[in-house]
Amino acid sequence: MSLTIYLNGQFVKEEEAKISVFDHGLLYGDGIFEGIRAYHNRVFKLDEHIDRLYENANSIMLDLWLSKDEMKEVILETLRKNNLRDAYIRLVVTRGYGDLGLDPAKCPKATIFCIAAKIQLYPQELYDNGLVVNTVATRRNTNESTNPRFKSLNYLNNIMAKIESKLTGTIEAIMLNNEGYVAEATGDNIFIIKKGQLITPPTYAGVLEGVTRNAVMELAAKRGLEVKETLFSRHDIYSAEECFLTGTAAEVISVIKVDGRVIGSGKPGEMTKSLTADFRELTKVDGPLIFKD
Repeated sequence: MSLTIYLNGQFVKEEEAKISVFDHGLLYGDGIFEGIRAYHNRVFKLDEHIDRLYENANSIMLDLWLSKDEMKEVILETLRKNNLRDAYIRLVVTRGYGDLGLDPAKCPKATIFCIAAKIQLYPQELYDNGLVVNTVATRRNTNESTNPRFKSLNYLNNIMAKIESKLTGTIEAIMLNNEGYVAEATGDNIFIIKKGQLITPPTYAGVLEGVTRNAVMELAAKRGLEVKETLFSRHDIYSAEECFLTGTAAEVISVIKVDGRVIGSGKPGEMTKSLTADFRELTKVDGPLIFKD
């Protein structure tokens, strides 16, 4: 069944959703995006995703020609056009059509498109039993280069780490920052639980401030866990009681082995399971309705 795609003010069939080969998003990875989830007829954390999109656009001087409310309606209407109540949404903004040079001033108008479809990042057995991951050599981008807090279309840094992870026999990897501290996975944030504390790297360590990350931190605080954003090393993961990843596509998934070291009991931990259950409950009530019926 053909999907309906929003593209620059129109809804078109996926086979008609085309952009120019001169679009700077294609030529240079010049643009930003958001991955958003819809659950139970609601768009989860929609305000937070849209706020991050506009913050990133401002930072890279990209003019979004839709208001925040108009952008939210684009997402909702894309879901309605495809009759989706549970979906993964990819909202993309590129610098737009230009020439073969780098100058963004040659791109008079941004390209905006929105796709809504189904997704399952990992098979269910990995949610049940946990992930095995390795650390890779590719370091996370530094804050002084392409700041990891930008959800940029230029994902080559993450892709190279993903390639390395598959070469080591795992489907996910942990990336370190330039100082050797743990940053994040190739597309997800990372958490450890140690001595009653939930610990995750701070944004200045070179991580994306994930929407799911922030939601899980709030849920953990409600459970009485002390939540800390602080630097930590691989040694801290190896000696942790539990470890898990969070992301819009991944949701919450346990990590049971890192670099050959078994984490905790070698099974998804009880606190990880509790936070996963809390997260699933939150998705039932958070966000605007797609269909009003």
